[in-house]
Amino acid sequence: MDKLSEIIASKRKEIRDNLRPVRERDFLKFGEQYGDSRIFREALRGNDTLSVIGEIKRKSPSAGTIAADANHVEQARLYINAEVDAISVLTDEKYFAGKMQDLWEVTDFIKEHQRPIPCLRKDFMVHPMQVLEACEAGARAILIIVRALEDAEIHSLQDAANLAGLDSIFEIHEEEELERAMAFDPEIIGVNNRDLTRFVTDLDISCNLIPKIPEGIITISESGIHSVEDAAKVKDAGAQAVLVGEALMRSDDPEGFIEELHALGEED
Repeated sequence: MDKLSEIIASKRKEIRDNLRPVRERDFLKFGEQYGDSRIFREALRGNDTLSVIGEIKRKSPSAGTIAADANHVEQARLYINAEVDAISVLTDEKYFAGKMQDLWEVTDFIKEHQRPIPCLRKDFMVHPMQVLEACEAGARAILIIVRALEDAEIHSLQDAANLAGLDSIFEIHEEEELERAMAFDPEIIGVNNRDLTRFVTDLDISCNLIPKIPEGIITISESGIHSVEDAAKVKDAGAQAVLVGEALMRSDDPEGFIEELHALGEED
């Protein structure tokens, strides 16, 4: 069994053991609250620079321990001070040492400081219940990993997100997955440079796939962005945003790094 299959099998068991009913009106309640606003999408389109999604990540199967004792709220504060466009909060505990409580506390911090920074619930989504959890915790976007799901599951997650007024990021790694994603009329596509079956990273994945994504869809390059040069490479391929986790969590100056990434767009 490859690593992604292992993680998804574990997540399905986790969901099965903690399943609670979800109803259409539960999602519509949030949809009515948010209206037509899709602030995650709008945040990535809201300026002329390269958009930056700062990720809060303590460990991963590929990198091992990154920042075991990192305080998620303090990390969010650093990101906000550097004017990130959005924040990704990992909520998987077994493989990434994240918690749903992290997401709750980060979104509460953002509200208290009246900063319009949207959060992504970064997890292995397999059931609409997780979408409802994301809503309740204040997230404004979810991740849909195309490779990990059947079409019916993708429909179910996307429909729940749409009802609740959340954006869906369709994550792909190869051209076949792009073709599958396009059947769902995605607004945002994230190209993961890391092969989740083997956890090998190659920025050329973004360079090859992003030019094939139709105009009008927001494109994010995810994983493997460790330097300004890395970001420049995927930006030149057409990426409108980068999602950066490990490099920011390890950095002695994450605010400075974010400012350098933003500056790439100003050089055009």
